[in-house]
Amino acid sequence: MKQDVTFWENKYQENDIAWDIGNISTPLKTYIDQLTDKDLHILIPGGGNSYEAEYLHQLGFKNVYVVDFSETPLGNIKTRVATFPKEHFIQADFFELHNLHPNLSFEIILEQTFFSAIPPQLRNNYATQTHRLLKSNGKLVGVLFDDALNTDKPPFGGSSEEYISLLKPFYSLAIFEKCYNSIPNRANREVFIKLEKN
Repeated sequence: MKQDVTFWENKYQENDIAWDIGNISTPLKTYIDQLTDKDLHILIPGGGNSYEAEYLHQLGFKNVYVVDFSETPLGNIKTRVATFPKEHFIQADFFELHNLHPNLSFEIILEQTFFSAIPPQLRNNYATQTHRLLKSNGKLVGVLFDDALNTDKPPFGGSSEEYISLLKPFYSLAIFEKCYNSIPNRANREVFIKLEKN
């Protein structure tokens, strides 16, 4: 199981995107609504159609970046949000981002379904890479599935215990708790995380 651009591009071309709920998820909207500094540098990895980026842009956040393997979802955002800065769309492998753009760093990385899309053997790389891309006192914020899900194809599941073991060497767990405001078909299957870089 490796990262595969063609696999994900085909998913979007065939509209086989069951993970895409068509708007920003409630937990992330609730978090974003509490942010006041519109100059924050925010990264959305594996952003897909990235309703989070659209919402942030509508609120006036100026430094939101989206990275994704696939051309199609990035094109979808460009079409939906014509005023979004084109240079903030990065079609690339998230795990190569620090090599491609060594000067980019962020106060916040927003996680929404990307973690569950990558093969589990890359999860330690995810912890390392998010930590590397964050500024001092930066935060990894978002939602993880607390559910077994699949072992042979995305979305890959996992447990809170597993995630804590993986992330604790890199982050202080400011918030790590069951989501109280998941959408109905994800109720009791998600944890909200707000992790502060060590």
